[in-house]
Formats: sequence, C-alpha cells, structure tokens
Amino acid sequence: MVWLSIRLIQFYRMVSPKKLRNACLFEPTCSEYSVLALRKHGFIKGWSLALNRISRCRQPNGGIDEP
Repeated sequence: MVWLSIRLIQFYRMVSPKKLRNACLFEPTCSEYSVLALRKHGFIKGWSLALNRISRCRQPNGGIDEP
C-alpha cells in the first residue's frame, strides 16, 4: 500500500498545475512530506501525518517541518 500511495503522489505531482505546486508554505512541500512520512512511518501513521500536515497548509502556518 505504501508503494501505491507514493506512486499516486508522484502522479499528482506530474498533473497538478505548477501554480498550485509552488504555493506550498512549508519546506519540504506537502507532497514531499507525504512521501517521506510514508517511507519512514508506514501506511497508516504516514497518511495520518500527511493529512495532518495538509490540514495545516494555510496562513499563518509555514516554515520547515520534517516528518
């Protein structure tokens, strides 16, 4: 499941508009963070961390955030 999730995220990166991809407030971007979290923590914990991060992706949040 982790492999499939990472592939879906990579597909998203290919088809999403550049304006949307460059609007991320965090470093690494949310999609990069999701891949890192999935590789480090596995499917359930990785997606939990990724979704939590995506929910925080608005002002005034931002900055460097590692999984």
